[in-house]
Amino acid sequence: MDNQPQFKFFIVDEDVFSANMYKQYLMNMSFTDITYYTNTKDCIDNLHQNPDIILLYHNLGDINGFKVLKKIKEYNSGIYVIIISGEENTKTTVDALRFGAFDYVIKGNDIYEKMNLIIKKIITVKEQLKAIYPGFIKRLLSIF
Repeated sequence: MDNQPQFKFFIVDEDVFSANMYKQYLMNMSFTDITYYTNTKDCIDNLHQNPDIILLYHNLGDINGFKVLKKIKEYNSGIYVIIISGEENTKTTVDALRFGAFDYVIKGNDIYEKMNLIIKKIITVKEQLKAIYPGFIKRLLSIF
């Protein structure tokens, strides 16, 4: 991906192995600004670092992923949150999107292909919104 924009990523997952795999995959995609948190409190306490994309595991022990998603969106509605879950549950998927997640991914063998597609979607959305009207994205996101 030549000329791809650089994003600041937060990975929030208590499973160190999974988190390291996500980080390695993102690094293979030429992303370098990646911070890993094992709990949601550290993620929320560091939102001032202004991440662009947060990979948030849904079933963290310390707090439900939707509560964290809500706090992230209250802090900055422009952060793209991708919920990662170990379970396929339609209600959870719908709720994740309803609460402002950009996408919802089930852990599995194809998670990296899915992450790649989602990141490409985010790049496209950001480029289209910037092209349509530079101030439009801020106004659009302030509605939610």
